[in-house]
Amino acid sequence: MSENRIRIHEVVTRDGFQMEPEFIPTERKIELIDRLSLTGLARIEVTSFVSPKAIPMLADAEAVMAGVARRPGTGMVALVANARGVERAIAARVDEVVLVVSVSESHNRANVRRSVAASFDGFREIVDLLRGTQIGVTGALATTFGCPFEGFQPLERVLRLVGEYAALGIRSVTLADTTGMGNPRQVRDMASAVRREYPEIEFALHFHNTRGMGLANVLAGIEAGVGRYESSLGGLGGCPYAPGASGNICTEDLVHMLHEMGCETGVDLSALLDASRLLASIVGHDLPGQVVKAGTSRDLHPMPTPAH
Repeated sequence: MSENRIRIHEVVTRDGFQMEPEFIPTERKIELIDRLSLTGLARIEVTSFVSPKAIPMLADAEAVMAGVARRPGTGMVALVANARGVERAIAARVDEVVLVVSVSESHNRANVRRSVAASFDGFREIVDLLRGTQIGVTGALATTFGCPFEGFQPLERVLRLVGEYAALGIRSVTLADTTGMGNPRQVRDMASAVRREYPEIEFALHFHNTRGMGLANVLAGIEAGVGRYESSLGGLGGCPYAPGASGNICTEDLVHMLHEMGCETGVDLSALLDASRLLASIVGHDLPGQVVKAGTSRDLHPMPTPAH
């Protein structure tokens, strides 16, 4: 991959919507996903095949997957938590599934009610079920850069858990800063270390902007050679088991920054900004994104008329 080519993975309709208090109608989810798939995003994390009791917002996963338009070049992705979830994902014809385990033992127990070891035991069954299909698998590591209950996690533990994914044959791993605790130096060092240890794996980074370091962390990740980033339209989202965590980094702000730096994303920023305005109308409240409010750095304004 060219060092100037950055792939963007959109997570708003899964990671973003699951934090909204009011149910978003299925047809509006489909409307937004179809708008996003026209922008050139590498993939869209559409939904999650988990218990509707756990996340009522995503109870319509099958209906959403059945209703979205499929366009070449944009993968339709879903998070799964167990064998039943992956069976549903296969039936819905997803392009890729995401598995999630926390680096932190306590966060994993809060998030999925099981130990880290038990999570990987379940992943083995999921990988077996996916054999013979064309569905890709990404393994995500939540709380890679810090846990709200345990604090910062040692590099050795992160490396060991990446190795657990590698042992399952998974060659795509996302390192997630679930709580927004990561800082640029830490991100650069961690991303460099995992890439050295596992050169056969393609890494992505997932940042939250909880403490205002989200885009700075992206720059650190690029310095370390990572070319894939997860973000949420409008900066929507958070984590129910990460006290104080605000939304993900904002997709349109990320794409704007990358374009101003001369990086290629394949994403149409103007279309993305239109999608962000649609999102605001769907959720009915203001969003954290900045570029949709201020305009791009290339937008010029008329000189003010001098007062007489």
